[in-house]
Amino acid sequence: MEQKSARIAVAGASGLIGSALVRSLTADGHEVVRLVRRAPGGADEVRWDPEGGQVDAAALAGCDAVVNLAGAGVGDQRWTEAYKRRIHDSRVHATAGLARAIASLDEPPRVFVNGSAMGIYGETGERVVDESAPAGTGFLPELCVEWEAAASPAREAGVRTVFTRTGLVVARGGGAWGRLFPLFKAGLGGRMGDGRQYWSYIALHDEVAAIRHLMDHDDLSGPFNLTAPEPLTNREITAAMGRVLHRPTLFAVPAPVLRTALGEMAGDVLGSARVVPKRLLESGFTFAFPGIEDAIRAA
Repeated sequence: MEQKSARIAVAGASGLIGSALVRSLTADGHEVVRLVRRAPGGADEVRWDPEGGQVDAAALAGCDAVVNLAGAGVGDQRWTEAYKRRIHDSRVHATAGLARAIASLDEPPRVFVNGSAMGIYGETGERVVDESAPAGTGFLPELCVEWEAAASPAREAGVRTVFTRTGLVVARGGGAWGRLFPLFKAGLGGRMGDGRQYWSYIALHDEVAAIRHLMDHDDLSGPFNLTAPEPLTNREITAAMGRVLHRPTLFAVPAPVLRTALGEMAGDVLGSARVVPKRLLESGFTFAFPGIEDAIRAA
């Protein structure tokens, strides 16, 4: 944030993106209030129930911004009906609870940054999509639509509301790349399926910088794709991983094997999402690691 000693509440502060954002904010001298599901471990933590949509509005009083990055990991488990419900509730109910709490404050924060995902567009094939594209169909697109709609109470209360439609985050500590790095370092990496599906990625550094950019600019609201400017195919990304890590990329995982191993979630791996950050670029944001090899090295 531009002003010093801003007070910022972060939900999902222990996740891959949330923990990196908290480090960035605290390094710049800001006061961060972490919303946690366990008993608070200090004065900077507040307990909440994301899946139940319960949060004490008083804990958000005096905050300049609220950032919601909470949600059960999409790739953490096979998509049973029970886990799909958890994925849903940990996003939709959490967002609704925060939005209601924000709307109830006499002096609400000036911005509510709510996580979302590029999964809202569904399967795009080779078609390039920006924020003006309609939502796709299926579990993830329909979830994202409901997720963003859950923030309505804050927006209707006049709070500037931003949705970060994040792509695949290139980071060593988690997400898709957290699983890819060990495989490729062991020489077991390779394309998935035919490798022609587009992967829209973003370096963790740029993800955090983009969130802070959206927090800082009072004229920005609505959806923003947080993806690098030029998506690449899985085949191209596989080759880049091999070059950077100096490992062969001979192994390929056939689509039927992925479907057997991952179930319904395999569609997210094999699907193509050619998503570009049109609004983010138009807002003047500059990527530090726009290319895939730079993003991999940064991780």
